[in-house]
Amino acid sequence: MASGELKVEVLYSPGPGAVECITLQLPAGSTVQDAVLASGVLSKGEGLEIAALSVGVWGQLRAPAHPLRDRDRVEIYRPLRVDPMEARRQRQQSQRRKRAAG
Repeated sequence: MASGELKVEVLYSPGPGAVECITLQLPAGSTVQDAVLASGVLSKGEGLEIAALSVGVWGQLRAPAHPLRDRDRVEIYRPLRVDPMEARRQRQQSQRRKRAAG
């Protein structure tokens, strides 16, 4: 890797249980937005727009203009389809019905 370049990874989960990891070499001074655009992830998913994405670096939410450092891991977060509390409530109801029937 040439001096003045950053090696970063962009991670994206297109669906449950699947994770794509794209390794990139970017010029020094690159931002989270630069990494997301260079990864090509936006062209893979319908409705993915940089302004609407939640992104982070090493598990911490970051703005698209956040500068990157060498060996950073940029994470693109999918929106939740179901509220976690609602999903838990539905599982509990299902388990109660199974116990009552069995």
